[in-house]
Amino acid sequence: MNKTVIDARGRDFKELNELIHEKLNVTDEFILEDVCGQRYIGAGIKKNIKITINGYPGGDLAAFMDGPEIVINGNAQDAIGNTMNSGSIIVHGNAGDIAGYGMRGGKIFVKGNVGYRVGIHMKEYQGMFPVIVAGGEAKDFLGEYMAGGLLIILGLHSKGLPVRDFVGTGMHAGRIFLRTEKIDPRLLGKEVKAGKLDEDDLKMLEKYVTEYCLTFGMEKEKNKILSGPFLKLSPFSLRPYGRLYAY
Repeated sequence: MNKTVIDARGRDFKELNELIHEKLNVTDEFILEDVCGQRYIGAGIKKNIKITINGYPGGDLAAFMDGPEIVINGNAQDAIGNTMNSGSIIVHGNAGDIAGYGMRGGKIFVKGNVGYRVGIHMKEYQGMFPVIVAGGEAKDFLGEYMAGGLLIILGLHSKGLPVRDFVGTGMHAGRIFLRTEKIDPRLLGKEVKAGKLDEDDLKMLEKYVTEYCLTFGMEKEKNKILSGPFLKLSPFSLRPYGRLYAY
C-alpha cells in the first residue's frame, strides 16, 4: 500500500485538499498530521482509499464522499458526512452538529458525544443504507426530518437520558435506537412513538454494536452494551405533513 504523509500545519484548507486530490491516483492511504480546522477534507472523493487525520478537522468533512474510510484521531467539527453516499468515518473523540446531514449511505461511528440535529434529513437511497452510531450522548433535534437509515445512541457514560429535546421532529422513515429504559414523550417530536425492538431490530443492533466495539477496541464491553435496555423510536406516518400539502 502506498502511503502519503502530509503536514497540514499552516496550510489553508484549499491548499490541503488540492494536495490530496493531486495524489489520489498514486496513493492508497493518506496520513494528515497537525490538522487544525481545515474544512472539506475527503469531500467528493470517489475512491476506496484511507485517510487518517491526526488533529481536529473542520466542517463538512467527507461531504458527498463515495468510498473512502476516514479515521479521525481527535474531535470532528460540524456537518461531517454531509450527503455522503458510501464509505466510513471513524471519530475517536466527539463530533459536532448536523453530523450525517442528508446522508444517503455509509457509516459514521463516533466514540464520544455528538451535537445538535444529528442525522437531519438522513435518507435511504437506491439500496444504500446510512448508519450513525454514537457512544455518548446526542443533543436536541436528533433525527430531525429523518427519512431513512439508522441512528444508535448508546449513552455509555450518561447518568441520565442519552438524548435531549425534540427527538425525531418531522421524522417520517428510518429507526432510532436509544440505550435507555424509558423516555418522556414530551421529549419526542409529535411524529414519533417509542416502543420495543423487534427481532429484526435486535439483529441490526447486534450487527452495528459489534462493529462499533471492534472499531474502538471495546470487544469486552459488547455484551454489556447489548444487554441494554433499548428503545426504538419510529414515525407514526410516512406522510406526517400530508394534510398540509395535499387536498
